[in-house]
Amino acid sequence: MIRTGQGFDAHRFGPGDCVWLCGVRIAHDQGLIGHSDADAGLHALTDAILGALAAGDIGDHFPPSDPQWKGVASSEFLTHAAGLVAARGGRINNVDVTLICERPKIAPHRQAMRTRIAEILAISIDQISVKATTTEGMGFTGRGEGLAAQAIATVEVP
Repeated sequence: MIRTGQGFDAHRFGPGDCVWLCGVRIAHDQGLIGHSDADAGLHALTDAILGALAAGDIGDHFPPSDPQWKGVASSEFLTHAAGLVAARGGRINNVDVTLICERPKIAPHRQAMRTRIAEILAISIDQISVKATTTEGMGFTGRGEGLAAQAIATVEVP
C-alpha cells in the first residue's frame, strides 16, 4: 500500500548565532526558539512520515512537556519515524520539504540538507527534495519573525 503524509512546523526567531534546518547548522544572526533544536524542516518531515503511517504527530511521540527532549537534535525524531516505517516492514519512497523564509538563504545549504536527510533516513539522495520559498514580505515569515516548513512523505507498507 502506498501512503502519503504531510507535515508543517513553524518557529520564531530569538537569541542565537545559528539555526538548524534539515539537520544542517547554518550560521545566522538569530536562532530559533523551540523545546528541541527547533529544526522546523525535520519536524515537518517527521510529522509527514508519522502521518503516512497514521501514527499521530511529533508531539505524541516527543511531548514538549517532557524535559528529556529539551535541546535534543531533531534527527532523533526523524530516526524514530523512519524506524516505525521499518518496523511495519515498509520503506520510504520519497520526501519533499519546503522551507518558508526570507532568511537565511537556503540555496547554499540545499545539497547538505539533502545529504543529511538521506543519512538519517538511510535512503538515496535522489529520493529527497528540499526547496525554499518566501512569502514576498507578507506574514510572520515575511516580517522576519520566524520561519516555517512543510513536508510530504510517501511510504510503502505491506
